Amino acid sequence: MPMEVILREDIEKLGSRGQLVRVAPGYARNFLLPRRLAVAATEGNKKIVEQERQAHLRREAKQVSEAQDLGKLMASIEVSVHQKAGDNDQLFGSVTAQDIATALEKQGYSIDRKKVHLEEPIKQLGDYKVAVRLHRDVTIEIPVHVLKEE
Repeated sequence: MPMEVILREDIEKLGSRGQLVRVAPGYARNFLLPRRLAVAATEGNKKIVEQERQAHLRREAKQVSEAQDLGKLMASIEVSVHQKAGDNDQLFGSVTAQDIATALEKQGYSIDRKKVHLEEPIKQLGDYKVAVRLHRDVTIEIPVHVLKEE
């Protein structure tokens, strides 16, 4: 007989935070409850989880607005990275997300390299558009100029 639990975290293929779900008793007892990923669906717990959910939504809204403000500030910036290059504009090495994050830091923006999305490292001189994910709902594109180091 399935057991009702309230999720405290988003769990892939099961549900999102604050949602009431039915799961096998063993799954709840052995996995969800010990890891504090869910609580039993009692009236008291429903109220507590609802309060947590409201607080989480407020925090989330604040983070989104901060990310949007940062995106507006960063809208006009461009990044130049100087690399040694050989003939045919081939770079010796490559420009990685870390290099771009470091260049942003020099301009006063502390962005984690994991938020800089490069499909693959840049290996040629030229101009590129690089996506920077400030929040899961806020992504901006930054022009990156890869120039030859003299």
